[in-house]
Amino acid sequence: MKKTINKYLPKIIGVQLNSLHLVKPKKAVNKTFYLFCSPRRGKVKPEQAPFLAQAKAKKVKHEKHFLQTYHWPGKGKTVLLVHGWESNSYRWKSLIEKLQAEEFNIIAFDAPAHGHSEGTYIHVPLYSACINTMLKEFQPDFIVGHSIGAMTTVFNQHKKPEKTLEKLVLLGPPSELTEIMNDFQKILKLKPRVMKDLENHFHTTLGYKFKEFSIAGFAEKLSQKGLIIHDKYDKIAPVQASRAIHENWRESNLIETEGAGHSLNNNFINTEIIQFLNQ
Repeated sequence: MKKTINKYLPKIIGVQLNSLHLVKPKKAVNKTFYLFCSPRRGKVKPEQAPFLAQAKAKKVKHEKHFLQTYHWPGKGKTVLLVHGWESNSYRWKSLIEKLQAEEFNIIAFDAPAHGHSEGTYIHVPLYSACINTMLKEFQPDFIVGHSIGAMTTVFNQHKKPEKTLEKLVLLGPPSELTEIMNDFQKILKLKPRVMKDLENHFHTTLGYKFKEFSIAGFAEKLSQKGLIIHDKYDKIAPVQASRAIHENWRESNLIETEGAGHSLNNNFINTEIIQFLNQ
């Protein structure tokens, strides 16, 4: 029964939004926007808590909300870890353990509406502003980002380049907002009229039309050395995204894996990250 409900729920929501748009278009667009920006999962699970409890935890204020940060002290350079959609800082456990063995100074934080951070929604410009808060607070030398965290890392450097950052690592980054929104439309079966108004809302609220928001395009401004890792068979974000980013980022190296999925969380990948940061 639960699987059946989950299967048809997006279509039901889509029908409701399409119908609402006929009588109250502004309300429908606002609901669609916040649906797009609202994660369903990502809070810390009971089995994840003991590992995170080993870190020095601190709440850092960003605008109206407090963000949960974790610090694993080390004598080496500082690494900032930026997780992906519906995740939290625990996703870095295996990488953190390797970084600790190399005595890196490690910082991770939970995005708004994720983990133990406050907030109810997230989008890339908001996440980018949070990264800026972390840059001021912890002054990292490196950033490692996964999925939307990788996407945001590039966007952040495009909007507000931080010259003190030496290296960036991107794991499974999406690139084109147009592709993301096309998938969103297909899942909910939203009418073109709804998507047109939603795009205008994006432009008014965030400053971008769908076609204008391209991580591959933003990557042209990157000056840091970079490592991009993406699985050839990633079903969440196509590998073509990283290929396009790599083509525009002159100081980057691209590794394509087979079988690591979108999570890109295994010993080989973590070893490659460590070697790159140590170079």
